[in-house]
Amino acid sequence: MIQVTPDLTLPLEEVQIDAVRSQGAGGQNVNKVSTAVQLRFDIRASSLPDIYKERLLQRADRRITSDGVLVLKAQQHRSQEQNREEALRKLEQILQSVTVERSVRRATRPTYGSRQRRLAAKNRRSERKNLRRPPEE
Repeated sequence: MIQVTPDLTLPLEEVQIDAVRSQGAGGQNVNKVSTAVQLRFDIRASSLPDIYKERLLQRADRRITSDGVLVLKAQQHRSQEQNREEALRKLEQILQSVTVERSVRRATRPTYGSRQRRLAAKNRRSERKNLRRPPEE
C-alpha cells in the first residue's frame, strides 16, 4: 500500500515494477545494468477516484504515455531494492501533487506601512539622482 493522502491509499498490486537493462553512452555504467528499475502504473485501470485520474491524464508529463500508463525509472542507487523504493517514492510524490488541492492566495491590499516605505524609498532614489546632476547655471 502507498499512502498518498490520509484518506487515500493505493494498493501495490496496481503498480508493476520490473528490472530493466540500462546502460549509458558507451556502456560505462556496466555495474548499474541489473539495478535499474522501471515502474509502470496504469492510470485508467487504477482504483483512484475519477477526478484524480482525470488530473493525472491532463498533466503535461512526458512520463505518461498516450494510453494512460505512467512510466517511472529509477537507477541512481546501487541496489535494486533502493531503486524500487525510489520509484515508489516518485509515484507517491506525483499522486500527492494531484490529490492535494492548491489553495488560492487572496490578493491583499498593501498596508499603510508598506505604502509609506515604498514612497520613502522612491524619494530617496530621486534625491540621490538629483545630487548626481550637475548644478544648473
